[in-house]
Amino acid sequence: MKIARFNEGRVGVVVDDQHLVDISDLAGMDTHQWPPVGPTSLIARFAELRPRIEQALGDLPRIALASVKLQTPVPWPNKVIAYPVNYHDHGREMQANYRATHQGFFLKPNSSLSGAGEPVVLPNVPTREVHHESELAIVIGKEARGIRREDWKDYVFGYACLLDMVVRGREERVFRKAYDSFCPVGPWITTADEVGDPTNLEMELWVNGESKQHANTRDLVLDIPGMVEMAAAVMTLYPGDIIATGTPAGVGPVRAGDKVRIRIERVGEMTVDVVQGTQGATAVFETPYTPDIVKQK
Repeated sequence: MKIARFNEGRVGVVVDDQHLVDISDLAGMDTHQWPPVGPTSLIARFAELRPRIEQALGDLPRIALASVKLQTPVPWPNKVIAYPVNYHDHGREMQANYRATHQGFFLKPNSSLSGAGEPVVLPNVPTREVHHESELAIVIGKEARGIRREDWKDYVFGYACLLDMVVRGREERVFRKAYDSFCPVGPWITTADEVGDPTNLEMELWVNGESKQHANTRDLVLDIPGMVEMAAAVMTLYPGDIIATGTPAGVGPVRAGDKVRIRIERVGEMTVDVVQGTQGATAVFETPYTPDIVKQK
């Protein structure tokens, strides 16, 4: 099942390539609720709600996907967990002497989340480049702490495409990745049963139609079971939590007017526009960044 969020916080199920149906009322969601935890609650209650949803799908009116604005599927997770340098080729190109296996993870703020129908807004930092990073998002489905590696599948709700945008530099990683719109997730969540084995998924990213990143999740340094296990060793995972699995080689700059397209096999595909914003200036980025590395092949 593909769970999408659209048009001011309504939730739907994508039933074919061109249509979805609105299940907001069926799921008892208040789209005006603050904070917007309705999708998080839906994930937590999904086992209970799924039979009712599936039974109702044939009777609910279909809505053209082309007519809706797709938003981030889970706007208010407890946390977004991200693993840095989790492909060897990306580590080599950036000349990083560490990997996610012994570096651990960092957190991105909920306010950085955006959806497939919303643009990446470049901050007003003319001395710096903003780079794209294509990643698989793992969405947690159950509360847990201390998950054993062999049990990881029991706690995964589904998967989505994710872009981890970053202001390039040497300052604190979270600071450079925390801008609003710097974590597009979508176009929807594809439930785990529909994806099957996530450890062998082809992923590709294009900028203006030119392929920039191409990898397979089998090439991850810290694999998906390991990421779930490591995160749950440190903190309690909750329904709706998002794990960003890291990016492969090929990261590069985006500019206003660009279109960034990401596709992950059996998960989904989304294209987001890049626009220039007027906010975001900070003294931290006043000094131009001159890389002290030469990207390696």
